Amino acid sequence: MDDVKARICDAQYKAVLGVNREQILLYWNIGKTIAANVQYGNNFISNLSRDIKADFPKAKGYSARNLRYMRKFAELVADERILQTVSANLSWSHNTHLFDKTNSLGCARNPQRPISFRLCGTT
Repeated sequence: MDDVKARICDAQYKAVLGVNREQILLYWNIGKTIAANVQYGNNFISNLSRDIKADFPKAKGYSARNLRYMRKFAELVADERILQTVSANLSWSHNTHLFDKTNSLGCARNPQRPISFRLCGTT
């Protein structure tokens, strides 16, 4: 019996991790789209937020503020390999906390240096 219960728990945990990875990848791709449309200004983000809420009224996480985090995410984690190995294993709230830390540390965007090095201030 305990073996069956352990397998159920293990499968549930793996399912949660898989959903999290997909959500992080979605947010990163949305961020890339927003960054690619920067010429439209902040109205683009506001309009996108409104349109998503209209088309997916039960969906959460698409406020203008969160969309700005998605853009920042795509800018800070420019390399998809880093996204797949580090950021996708963190929850969205942990990722946004890291984004806020990059601001407080005065880290400049530099795609040549992985986000983990920029966060700790090393070169």
